[in-house]
Amino acid sequence: MQFFKDLSWSSFTAGFVSVLVGITSSIAIIYQAAQAFGATPAMLASWLWAVCIGMGLATAVPSLWLRKPVMVAWSTPGAAVLASAGLVGGFSMGDAVGAFMASAALVVLMGATGWFERVMNRIPLALASALLAGVLARFGLAGFAAAESALPLVVLMLLTYLLGKRFVPRYAVPGTLLFAVLFVAAQGGFSRVDIPLGLTVPVFVAPEFSFSALVSLALPLFVVTMASQNLPGVAAIRASGFGDERAHGGDAGIPVSKILTLTGLATFVLAPFGAFSLNLSAITAAICMGPEAHPDRTRRYTAAVSCGVLYIVLGLFGATIMALLTAFPTELVAAIAGLALMGTIGSALAAALHKEADREAAMVTFLITLSGVVIGGVGSAFWGLVAGVLALTVQHYRPAKRQA
Repeated sequence: MQFFKDLSWSSFTAGFVSVLVGITSSIAIIYQAAQAFGATPAMLASWLWAVCIGMGLATAVPSLWLRKPVMVAWSTPGAAVLASAGLVGGFSMGDAVGAFMASAALVVLMGATGWFERVMNRIPLALASALLAGVLARFGLAGFAAAESALPLVVLMLLTYLLGKRFVPRYAVPGTLLFAVLFVAAQGGFSRVDIPLGLTVPVFVAPEFSFSALVSLALPLFVVTMASQNLPGVAAIRASGFGDERAHGGDAGIPVSKILTLTGLATFVLAPFGAFSLNLSAITAAICMGPEAHPDRTRRYTAAVSCGVLYIVLGLFGATIMALLTAFPTELVAAIAGLALMGTIGSALAAALHKEADREAAMVTFLITLSGVVIGGVGSAFWGLVAGVLALTVQHYRPAKRQA
């Protein structure tokens, strides 16, 4: 099978790092969201099963089919919105499931009509690259900030990464992760956790639909997911060159509208089991779409497939593997994410600042996105792009001259 011929240690490691970063960075928010609707322990496990199975299938299948790195994740900002609204709104789990399905239906509408992709196609590459750089730079900063509490570990990882980039570039990230794990193990730095064994059993919850849940849960979830997740997700695809493969001598790029529709359908089907929102990924996509995953861009799809398969395994054995992943020190996770994203951050900044005419607008987008500001419940990625478009309009807009 061609997949196994294309697979390499670097691409598999990129998939593993994506899972590690994606799970450990935001799983606590999902648990908070589920508990806000009165979830039982069985329902909590079911939520993890649903989102991991959904992410895994929506990532692995189209990546294998298209031989392009299609990356799908859950909506971390969406989970935060749900956690907040659930605590103050008094909604039941049935209300929540109904809201998940309503939000998913809106995503399907955006994908099936192509409206969202048409809007994204009108955004200059400089602004899309600046948006991506702003989103990823926070993770790069967090990676080095981890030195405050784990200086020896971060220094070791940085040196290992730099030496790896010089002598064995393909294995720089896998080697760094391996040395970090060995160092933490020698120091006894892994957390002691109880590891339950067995398959996760999904729990079905019948949806309930109400106007209050639609306004308070579904619409905010949809808006935040589109603005804070799908928007930078498309930026990641475009900045990595997979938005239009013809620029690299290949065929058409990743079909954004079809993948967006797929995420909406997957969410809709799995919502009764706890899948609240699946969407295009930006952070983990950057890891699997970058040169660290594989120097040959035509083989980077294997990183996405590996990520998807690991997500499926995680969903099937959710409680067991979750305990293993949570044993990793937070500093190790932050540092490996920051190092794995360095190349993509640099490339995105170079693309954003390449054209002098767009440079100031790109910097506005980058800085506002990097700030992490949240206005009206909508994250900085959306506001950074809005400000960048406004800056570009002010600088370059010329009213059309009327014909005499």
